[in-house]
Amino acid sequence: MTGQEQGAEAPPVPDDNRRQVLYWRLLARLFDPQEQVTLESASLAVVEDLGLPTALLDPQASVDSIVQRHPELAAEFDGLMAPPEPGPDSAAAGDGDGGRDRAAEVRHAALVSKVLLNVFSSGSGTVTAGQLSRWQSDAGWLERSLGCRPGELRGARAGGIGPELGAIEADLVKRMHLREVLADPVLAARLTPSMSLIEQLLRDKNNLSGVALANAKALIRRFVDEVSEVLRTQVEKATVGALDRSVPPKRVFRNLDLDRTIWKNLTNWSPEEERLYVDRLYYRHTARKTTPQRLIVVVDQSGSMVDSMVNCTILASIFAGLPKVDVHLIAYDTQALDLTPWVHDPFETLLRTNLGGGTDGTVAMALAQPKIAEPRNTVVVWISDFYEWQTEPLFESMAAIHRSGAKFIPVGSVTSSGRGSVNPWFRERFKDLGTPVLSGHIRKLVHELKTFLA
Repeated sequence: MTGQEQGAEAPPVPDDNRRQVLYWRLLARLFDPQEQVTLESASLAVVEDLGLPTALLDPQASVDSIVQRHPELAAEFDGLMAPPEPGPDSAAAGDGDGGRDRAAEVRHAALVSKVLLNVFSSGSGTVTAGQLSRWQSDAGWLERSLGCRPGELRGARAGGIGPELGAIEADLVKRMHLREVLADPVLAARLTPSMSLIEQLLRDKNNLSGVALANAKALIRRFVDEVSEVLRTQVEKATVGALDRSVPPKRVFRNLDLDRTIWKNLTNWSPEEERLYVDRLYYRHTARKTTPQRLIVVVDQSGSMVDSMVNCTILASIFAGLPKVDVHLIAYDTQALDLTPWVHDPFETLLRTNLGGGTDGTVAMALAQPKIAEPRNTVVVWISDFYEWQTEPLFESMAAIHRSGAKFIPVGSVTSSGRGSVNPWFRERFKDLGTPVLSGHIRKLVHELKTFLA
């Protein structure tokens, strides 16, 4: 830029220059991860002038995290790079420059640069489960920006840039050096099970065999047992079904109501003998109504929901062990899997999950709806961040479950840490429906379920 251009108050094409700055920064970052100070400072000035969050220039910030803090940007990322729909004005728009909105083109460049850089600049070195999860999330936003369905570009039959995305994802998995540790029994024994470690194991389990697979399963089982003990403590006081007083109490010692027996026989107290004569014994009612409660748990198993997937799988198994509770478990990403046959064993259930990238709740709804035989005795717990592909039809089917008389509980997260993220569009509609989203600590969900089953 010349001194004359710098001093001018209104350069002829300032937006063209600003757009070029953003694209030059994108190219520089793609071919060299080292920061170019001049391009970075110029890009920062452009982004701030546009009123966009500076996190767009942070390589560590995922698109998800930006959208969570600035939900109004979600609509701009959707279809960002999709080809324009043909219309009567499309031909006219291409004639000359009169119809161009250069300011909008600069904004477009800033958002496009963020998506492309996050997906195609994957760095080097060892990769953690969190980094892989962030990349998969950003790849999902790339698909959305191109107008594709979740997972469409990473499928086996994906064309165009699909194979390139698949190659990047495969490279990230290979750089997770956990496999070498698992192959050594001594090193594997030193690992302390944690949610992040379990996430890596679940993602990579199909690539393990022999000693490494056996050690991975042992670590998963250790973690499941530890979390189960904590959750069981929270659930153990839950009572299932109301007392059925039409059934006479069993006349056994453990059911003897000693306080009531004494109170009812106080008129038989003999002061002279200092004895209480008991004419009648009273027993507690313990029989409960036999109508079983049906609990249907639907869990989003996309990469961002792994914490919820592990917790809810274990929680479902605990409730499945209670009398008169019929528990069903469904996991989904772009496909749905009925895990009900293994719901009593969270370890086996987790081994059958397949943490994915896309999300399509309509496939899970197709499995869940036929399971609602008696709505008044049914609760449906749906755990997801609700960043869905088919928002309207999915919400309508959820509202139909609520109107049928079943209890519908939408949950934004079921984590041990209490963090959570929910699509604002769904959050507002659930609130209007009278079924506000539960987000936060797992204790909230335990309390809700105990209330329903009591």
